[in-house]
Amino acid sequence: MHEPHRSGDAARERLGFLSEAEIIALSRLGILSPDPGSVLVSGDVRLAEDVVLWPNVILQISAGGRITIGPGTNLFPGTRIVASGGSVTVGAGAEIGEEGGFTLKAGAGETIDIGDGARLLGGGSLTLSNRIGRGAQILGPIRCQNCLLGDGGTYRDPEPDARGGVLKGSGVARGIEVPQGHVIQAFGLFAEAVMRRQSYFHPKG
Repeated sequence: MHEPHRSGDAARERLGFLSEAEIIALSRLGILSPDPGSVLVSGDVRLAEDVVLWPNVILQISAGGRITIGPGTNLFPGTRIVASGGSVTVGAGAEIGEEGGFTLKAGAGETIDIGDGARLLGGGSLTLSNRIGRGAQILGPIRCQNCLLGDGGTYRDPEPDARGGVLKGSGVARGIEVPQGHVIQAFGLFAEAVMRRQSYFHPKG
């Protein structure tokens, strides 16, 4: 009956992941994982209180990388964060991976910084170095490389032009910078798209 668990834990250990029992034990630190058998977390990952690890989340460190997840952050099903010699830092109250998962990969010398209250959804990815500011959003299957989204309020902020920078749509975003209150919507190359105020998409009255 328990042989699959033993062999599974042996594979986890060989790959540097916590055992299923160790994932369950994270609840003592206030970290929630409703399906611990489907979650893979490297032993050196730093998780703050009230982080939620939904099913099929992978947090993987290798080659001296670092992953830090701030308090109250939700990592939704299909989220994969890999620090292979690089650093990934996620602030408090972020939402990553809803509506199709999300992938963050930081290689040697690369840094991915996700601010408090940021939201990344829809199956996109971050590779190389990126800074996604407080309240900023990536909405859709967008491949982001070396992007900078400005700090601001979250998507719940009643004033659209006070929210963090936004990328929405699908395609490739390389070296894109979006300041507070602005958005680029594209279906292809974001470098060729127009930047607009967020109030353009969310007019009042």
